[in-house]
Amino acid sequence: MENRKVVTFGEIMLRLSPPGHLRFVQTSSFDAIYGGGEANVAVSLANFGLHSHFVSKVPDHEIGQCAINALRAYGVNTDHVMRGGERLGIYYCENGASQRPSKVIYDRAGSSIAEVGLGEFDWKHIFEGASWFHFTGITPALSDNAAAVTLEALKMAKAMNTKVSVDLNFRKKLWTPEKANRVMNELMEYVDVIIANEEDAEKVFGIKAGQSDVITGELHEEGYQEVARELVKRFGVEKVAITLRESLSASDNNWSGLLYDGQEFYTSRKYSIRIVDRVGGGDSFCGGLIYALMTGMDSATAVEFAAGASCLKHTVHGDFNMVSAKEVKLLIQGDASGRVQR
Repeated sequence: MENRKVVTFGEIMLRLSPPGHLRFVQTSSFDAIYGGGEANVAVSLANFGLHSHFVSKVPDHEIGQCAINALRAYGVNTDHVMRGGERLGIYYCENGASQRPSKVIYDRAGSSIAEVGLGEFDWKHIFEGASWFHFTGITPALSDNAAAVTLEALKMAKAMNTKVSVDLNFRKKLWTPEKANRVMNELMEYVDVIIANEEDAEKVFGIKAGQSDVITGELHEEGYQEVARELVKRFGVEKVAITLRESLSASDNNWSGLLYDGQEFYTSRKYSIRIVDRVGGGDSFCGGLIYALMTGMDSATAVEFAAGASCLKHTVHGDFNMVSAKEVKLLIQGDASGRVQR
């Protein structure tokens, strides 16, 4: 594909985790890494060989610089990351195992990106030469300011004929379903591709998949086909992708993806995954799907690539998906043995 520039906009955070599978109350130290929804997508796309640009705001001190360095290390362009504000958001992540779920505690109120203002970013310059823009429902949930800037970005992206995708990514610790519905409905006017999981469409738009229960892990594909149809009907988007996670335990999940192009449904193969780190699993699906669609893969291949990329992410520690397009292609072509490559 001729134009390989893609832009993502959101928050990058400091992640503090107890080593291994220690609980918060057990640990005397934390491993420090960086990540966040749109930042994770940006890294995936850079690893796949696209010109990946991340837009955000971080404090003008060493910890903010560490976050930027984490992105630069994997080839993400950070020229449009603003410096300012008082703090970098933090989240604590306790890795679950077996029947004990992972836990996340946020400490992100008042972060630099949450206090960003209209006019701080030169969106016309940022989108120059870009063919794709991606954001998540997390960014407008951070603050009214962040929601306003997201809308500002979307209007410019649409004016410049940039394709737009959103991962709905509802976070109950950031806002209520009622506010999410109100804010996201306004943003959806500018979206071409919706990506969601088994809960997002219900929490944000009240569209529920019949016969599915995220607590028991029972998923019924027909119900999600109805969700996809309703999203296309309601918002007029080109495509809807839904990740399908069957949580057998914190350690073992079944994972697949569904893509609807307004005419046909395409479902990926189902992967049985022994999880190393599930944080960023949905983001890696987004990155895989964006790459596949930007590089001209058909719908059936695109959802296979997205599900395969996300399958591999579940085996990688940290928020970022440290795999190449070649590795994903080997997996979706049938090499799922995990044998040593010599």
